[in-house]
Amino acid sequence: MKLRCAVLDDYQQVALTIADWSSISDQVEIESFNRHFMDEDELISKLSHFEIIVIMRERTPFRAALFARLPRLKLLVTTGMWNASIDLEAAALHGVTVCGTSGNSEPTVELTWALILGLARNLVQENNALRNNGPWQSTLGTDLHGKRLGLLGLGKIGSRVARVGLAFGMEVMAWSQNLTKDRTDQAGVQLAASKEELLKSSDFVSIHLVLSERTRGLIGTSELQQMRPSAYLINTSRAPIVNQAAFIEALQKGWIAGAGIDVYDMEPLPEDDILRSLQNVLTTPHLGYVSKGNYHTFYQGAVEDIQAFLSGAPIRKLS
Repeated sequence: MKLRCAVLDDYQQVALTIADWSSISDQVEIESFNRHFMDEDELISKLSHFEIIVIMRERTPFRAALFARLPRLKLLVTTGMWNASIDLEAAALHGVTVCGTSGNSEPTVELTWALILGLARNLVQENNALRNNGPWQSTLGTDLHGKRLGLLGLGKIGSRVARVGLAFGMEVMAWSQNLTKDRTDQAGVQLAASKEELLKSSDFVSIHLVLSERTRGLIGTSELQQMRPSAYLINTSRAPIVNQAAFIEALQKGWIAGAGIDVYDMEPLPEDDILRSLQNVLTTPHLGYVSKGNYHTFYQGAVEDIQAFLSGAPIRKLS
């Protein structure tokens, strides 16, 4: 009898065509779900008969209670090699092997710049006006050349965002708790003396930090009030790095000019969430990693993980 594999949160319904699953099709029956299950009971009812589950990033958290209610589960595959929404100790306790896949950070770099450019040149507003017979030219764009780009984090993604900023002729400054001058010198950017200096002096602030206890709530009321009223905040990292109540207040009261946001405390974003209606926010539905190339890498990696697990030699194990 074949094992059963569930592919969750396949919003675009591409998981089974963007990768080649034929190498495991004689041993595994695969079913993809394109609808996100918010209710845990409904999720359990859909997954209770599956031995293998493939999840896309942190879309569906796997906590201890969920593992306890899925006794048939033997292999959990997550796209990427790090997933904070999986309780690895609980997985081990319940005998579940957790494996990851490789991935590409370039799509997030590209989306970061799509948000910056969209905000700077009012692209959504001007596009909508043109399509709806509105005014011809109603806004003034913000120049990038000569402006300061402040990066919170200068890791793999942050350093690549920095390179593009430099190519635009921007002055690039970076800060994080452990960032050194050697690292900023290598990237060709300035090291901010403090988080406060970066926030106060930047025209665009872009977040590229891993969510941890140190970074959760890193940007709150005080930090947002330190930013320039003409500045924009970009977050393609993780929503909890910014205190969301303070963030909404900053946008409503004009502490900052606006924001480009790809990540949210709750995903999918509720239909009545205020971020859907604020006019000074450019929002995208967590598209940072969503590209054809990345999805092929993710799902082909999932096939490889399943094939290795079936052969008794799991690869890319996270637990």
